[in-house]
Amino acid sequence: MSDPTRLGVVLTDRGSKYAVSGAPVHSREEVDTVLAALKSDRAYAKATHNTWAAMLPTGALKADDGETGAAMVILRMMERAGLTDHVIVVTRWYGGKKLGGDRFRRVQDATRAYLDHLGIAS
Repeated sequence: MSDPTRLGVVLTDRGSKYAVSGAPVHSREEVDTVLAALKSDRAYAKATHNTWAAMLPTGALKADDGETGAAMVILRMMERAGLTDHVIVVTRWYGGKKLGGDRFRRVQDATRAYLDHLGIAS
């Protein structure tokens, strides 16, 4: 398993910053290793949310990390793109203004940036 690919901050909205990262994984343990590697960077460790979803041989896993419903957005996009054996993490640093439903669009935008990076149509 490799270190996560970090695209860094891919967009901002009303002060909130969004970054996206990901890596190939085959087990929950590998997901945890990717998350630990990401959070070894102080900026990611201090982020408001590190929301993630993974498609593993044993099925789908996800965690909102306080951003209710956001992991399902990532998971659905991965399913539509046919991306398996992978974890995608969308990181948000809260900017002080609530985004309401727009936060789901920002998660989609960040996930799309990662899929585009992989050369996968979303």
